[in-house]
Amino acid sequence: MGDVCFSTQLIDGDGVFNVSGLDNFMKEVKLGECGLSYAVVSIMGPQSSGKSTLLNHLFGTNFREMDAFKGRHAPIILYSRIWLAKAQNIEPCTLVMDLEGTDGRERGEDDTAFEKQSALFALAVSDIVLINMWCHDIGREQAANKPLLKTVFQVMMRLFSPRKTTLLFVIRDKSKTPLENLEPILREDIQKIWDVVPKPHAHKETPLSEFFNVEVVALSSYEEKEELFKEQVSQLRDRFQHSISPGGLAGDRSGVVPASGFSFSSQQFWKVIKENKDLDLPAHKVMVATVRCEEIGNEKVASFTADEEWQQFEEAVQHDYVPGFGKKLSSLVDRCLSEYDMEAIYFDEGVRTSKRQQLESKLLQLVNPAYQSLLGHLRTQTLKAFKESFDKALTKEGFAVAAHDSFSLTDAAIQQVKWDPSKVKDKLKRDIEAHVASVSAAKLSELCAKYEAQLTKALAEPVEALLDSASEDTWPSIRKLLEHETKAAVSGLESALSAFELDEATEKELLTKLENHGRSVVESKAKEEAGRVLICMKDRFSTLFSRDADSMPRVWTGKEDIKAITKTARSASMKLLATLAAIRLDEDDDNIENTLSLALFDTARPGTTNRSIQSFDPLASSSWERVPEEKTLISPVQCKSLWRQFKAETEYTVTQAIAAQEANKRNNNWLPPPWALAAMAILGFNEFMTLLKNPLYLGVIFVVFLVGKAIWVQLDIAAEFQNGFLPALLSLSTKFVPTIMNILKRLADEGQRPAAPERRREMEVQPTNGSSYSNVTSAGSSSVTSTENGPEYSSPVAK
Repeated sequence: MGDVCFSTQLIDGDGVFNVSGLDNFMKEVKLGECGLSYAVVSIMGPQSSGKSTLLNHLFGTNFREMDAFKGRHAPIILYSRIWLAKAQNIEPCTLVMDLEGTDGRERGEDDTAFEKQSALFALAVSDIVLINMWCHDIGREQAANKPLLKTVFQVMMRLFSPRKTTLLFVIRDKSKTPLENLEPILREDIQKIWDVVPKPHAHKETPLSEFFNVEVVALSSYEEKEELFKEQVSQLRDRFQHSISPGGLAGDRSGVVPASGFSFSSQQFWKVIKENKDLDLPAHKVMVATVRCEEIGNEKVASFTADEEWQQFEEAVQHDYVPGFGKKLSSLVDRCLSEYDMEAIYFDEGVRTSKRQQLESKLLQLVNPAYQSLLGHLRTQTLKAFKESFDKALTKEGFAVAAHDSFSLTDAAIQQVKWDPSKVKDKLKRDIEAHVASVSAAKLSELCAKYEAQLTKALAEPVEALLDSASEDTWPSIRKLLEHETKAAVSGLESALSAFELDEATEKELLTKLENHGRSVVESKAKEEAGRVLICMKDRFSTLFSRDADSMPRVWTGKEDIKAITKTARSASMKLLATLAAIRLDEDDDNIENTLSLALFDTARPGTTNRSIQSFDPLASSSWERVPEEKTLISPVQCKSLWRQFKAETEYTVTQAIAAQEANKRNNNWLPPPWALAAMAILGFNEFMTLLKNPLYLGVIFVVFLVGKAIWVQLDIAAEFQNGFLPALLSLSTKFVPTIMNILKRLADEGQRPAAPERRREMEVQPTNGSSYSNVTSAGSSSVTSTENGPEYSSPVAK
């Protein structure tokens, strides 16, 4: 079967280009798939010269032919146009344009603007231009083809750098004159016309062959010799097969636009021609390539955006990392670029490459968000994996080893897309470094806190005990303790820090911080003790004042020197105050203790008469001599105030001790004064002599003494009177009667105790088998009396 003939009106009588008709025509004939493998043939010639008839027989088109019965007088509307059709059964795809005839009566004898426009359009678009002419016009000065040729050559000059076009002169209604004789005459006529046509200065001497390939063919009359005409047309048809091949009928193909750009190229050609502008064919080629390549690129971008695989891929990468991202992305982009290359391959290489780069840039911009999302997921996963491996490595290796060994970054495997992921790498590196720094800071903080806690524990209680002892060796002992414990802690921390690979300055800073912490612990304890110094002084005074050297409670018997004890206790309290008055972690001498001693003790001595001491108060100052303010815990003025309060609060204890001592002395001294004894001896001489003369009084006095002594011991009268006279009387009055009764009861019990042993001895002397008489005797008699007539028994009752 032959090809289906498709045709369309390209330009109407008003010069309007049929864009939609051409686009539909291209879709019907699938012209866009031809690339550069297509040819365009147009025909020009006088009106009613059989152009359409020739094209219909030559290419199998269906152009409307002139009605032979109506002659050459046809309405303008039928012919003031350009038609386009596809040749049948000719390879490659050949497009045939039928132009309006020239030299028509409808337009007059002169050339018209439309003739020039259509001629210029045909030269710009066509590879082969058929010049249809009558045989009888050859060699004639007034031939109908001369205006046509003049028009062709004139418009040819309006093409900048025109491509070489084949002009195929078709001699119609050939006479008996051989073609060999007609052709030279025709070429001579053509040359004459070329010579007289005005040309640009650059082409004054340019031969016709530079612009045209001139071919001549003759055909017999269609009306008179139809069969011969058809045979000759068939032979001519064969020349159009593979016309674009090397040596083919088509001329220069360098300016041909790809088939997909034919519609736009034709539109632009006609637009420029209608605006009466010169045609720059190379620029036009570039322009067409620019527009078409850009259109193709936009189509590919739209196709890529609507691609279901890309949409699924884009959605997936927004939520999580997609393995093989680079390969999948490269495949999608390469497929899109390959489709562009296939469609734009025949356009200008420079334009095609430029637009390809623009297409690639658009595609990359389109996929860039997905790429950034992937890098974000990759960075997150890498950071998470690093943290996990880093935490595991910390338990097995040193901190520095874990930090170095765990550092890694998996690059996004993208081959075609040449994006630099260095920013994401740097961000990941900063995140890893921040995590390492955070963990390092936490570990260092934990480590420093550990050694600070150890140092605090090692210093706090010992320092507190040393400060509480308040001796001359207190601060030297504290300094020695601080130096020893700090050295041990610093050594341990320094050994632990070796695993972190810290710089020397940072390590030194941490060690110095630990040393300062030790000093701060001591200073804190000193400030704490200084804050409760009054309580400590009172405790110290109470301990030394109320207990003896063996730490036993002191009993005020009257032999103790309360004044000396008070001075000793206060002196110890004063030393405690002097010890806590300032921080002495540096071996700097001060005179705080001497100042306090001078101000608090020496001025109070009765023998002190130094006027300088009396006129100047060493404690009337807010700072100590040779002691910096930052090391002062208790100022001299504060010491004076504390000492005044201390004395006031301990004065009662001393007063109570003195009172107890006086009471004890009174309780232990029962003898009257010597004068009383002398008075009693003088005044009681008579009574004493009476006692000597009557010894019975002495016995009574002795018994009264024993009873009184017993009552004294039982009532513990001495202890009772230690509590006061009135309380003693009240207590003794309640216990006196019970005590007397108790004494009498005990005396009664003591009087019965000797009889029981006597009876036991009598029972042991009697035989075990004695009669009841002997039992009665032994039980009833209290004594046995021997007489001359035998033993006599007395009854205890009678007795």
